[in-house]
Amino acid sequence: MANESAVVTPPASPGWQVQHVYVMAAVCLVVGLAVGYFFRGSESAQPSPLAISSSGRWPTMNGAGVQTMPSLDQMKQMAAKEAASLQAKLQSDPNNASLLIQIGDLYKQTHQFKEAAGYYERSLAIDPKNVAIRTDMASCLYYGGDADAALAQLQQSLHYDPNDVNTLFNVGMIKLKAKKDKTGALTAWRELLRQNPKLDSKKKATVEKMIAEATQSGNS
Repeated sequence: MANESAVVTPPASPGWQVQHVYVMAAVCLVVGLAVGYFFRGSESAQPSPLAISSSGRWPTMNGAGVQTMPSLDQMKQMAAKEAASLQAKLQSDPNNASLLIQIGDLYKQTHQFKEAAGYYERSLAIDPKNVAIRTDMASCLYYGGDADAALAQLQQSLHYDPNDVNTLFNVGMIKLKAKKDKTGALTAWRELLRQNPKLDSKKKATVEKMIAEATQSGNS
């Protein structure tokens, strides 16, 4: 869909291994809520792969010789190394919105949401109409505990694109989960379906299921 954006992929390097994409997806599941990860675009199921180590190998193996998933702390250390490299480039090109987004993505993927939001905010100062990144920033604000600030950013996204799938989905999620505003959530999700009649069938089915579950929890 035209209003769905792909995840920004960092430049290729020996440490970035495509086969390890599912590691980051698994880490994202720890968050426990779909805000920001569910509908970020056609590649939302494939977040930018994080380097496993400088050799491209897993950091640990269990007693049976099976590769094991790095801990979140280990992944934060890896992200810090990758971010340092990008930050060095940023010093000579401070208005490079793409670099700022790449650093923000690294921090978001490892649940360092305050840091991620800061880099997304800097990128938006350069490119305020980037709805996908503003929605990502809103997700980070939400996970950081500021639902009101997250909703404010989502409203700004809707100012630029009133029909954006990601934004409307996340408005519904935050209103339902954080604000206990079931009516507001249903309004956002119904608007999502109304404004996007050609929505992917699986995504449509998910939204319809959430509408049904919210409706069944009480009269709306």
